[in-house]
Amino acid sequence: MRLHVDQRHERVLQLVRERGSLRVAELAEELGMSAVTLRRDVETLAAQGLVERLHGAVVWPSGASGPAPAAVPSAEGLVVGMVVPTTEYYYADVVRGAREAVEAAGARLTIGLSRYLPDEDEAQARRLLSTGADGLLLTPSWERGHPEPGEGLWAAEQETPVVLVERWAPLGHPVAGLDRVRSDHAHGAAEAVAHLAGLGHRSIALAVQESPTAPRLRAGYAAAVAVLGLSPVAASPLQDAPSRSEADRFERTLEYLCEGVAGGDVTAAIVHSDADAIVLIPRLQARGVRVPEDLAVIAYDDEVASLADLPLTAVAPDKRAVGAAAAKLLLSRLGVSDEGPAARRHLDILPTLRVRVSCGAAAAGA
Repeated sequence: MRLHVDQRHERVLQLVRERGSLRVAELAEELGMSAVTLRRDVETLAAQGLVERLHGAVVWPSGASGPAPAAVPSAEGLVVGMVVPTTEYYYADVVRGAREAVEAAGARLTIGLSRYLPDEDEAQARRLLSTGADGLLLTPSWERGHPEPGEGLWAAEQETPVVLVERWAPLGHPVAGLDRVRSDHAHGAAEAVAHLAGLGHRSIALAVQESPTAPRLRAGYAAAVAVLGLSPVAASPLQDAPSRSEADRFERTLEYLCEGVAGGDVTAAIVHSDADAIVLIPRLQARGVRVPEDLAVIAYDDEVASLADLPLTAVAPDKRAVGAAAAKLLLSRLGVSDEGPAARRHLDILPTLRVRVSCGAAAAGA
């Protein structure tokens, strides 16, 4: 039989008084209630000073009659919700890192997939919360890797802790105040430019596919070219007129690089992603452009770069470390860690450069 609101409140108070503290998910299951309804009841009781809220838990107030509350609730029974565009390619390792960290703490990870569909991020987040998630790891499908004005406000309005994963927000945007963990793609691009410059290249092109990563790659590339005093190179035509299809992207990028090499304006290139580089290099060679003799190439992502017949030097974001760090930060917000940070955190994890054959300076044992 469905309990009246007053009966629910009385039962919640009874259980919390007896046990000192309870996870919201555990309490909802014991009372046969939805997590959303229970959270509303807890908010009402907390506003009256009858219980205290700790991220993901309900605690009997200090100083009130009853047993002392637990110092820090364990992670057992805790549920972490994670919304990502896909679990393929790049995000497979991000999810793997998050899952390992969550399960190592004794909690459980649940996944929602947006598939880059409009409004699906919010829908998946709400679904995970309604089924008992205590906090959220979010990778919204923002085209430029950050929200436009007025976009993504729902993420900042959540009552549960939220950590952005591989996303950021401009200063002043409400989402900018959330915790976040991301790969520093700008640094990765700059490291690639610096490596090529160290090999003597002064004219380095950047060929990137449109993705949330692209703006940070362009920013890091432009900064490094300026700091190192390298020769400016005409931007890829895709920068102003995005590709209409994969075939269009490859054809226009191929022409861009071939023309640059033929005119003596380009001697090296950074290509995002390494899957694109694997497709482009045989086409370049068929047009008479030798790699790395005529064109040194560094790929970005390092998903399959080492498997190319000409092993590709590649910038490798530590995707698993990003997922693990984001999960640990969220767990600390949920009270699992005694040493959880009090202030919000913006954590950038630096990619590494893995040198192979395609840049002309292969490392031994790579």
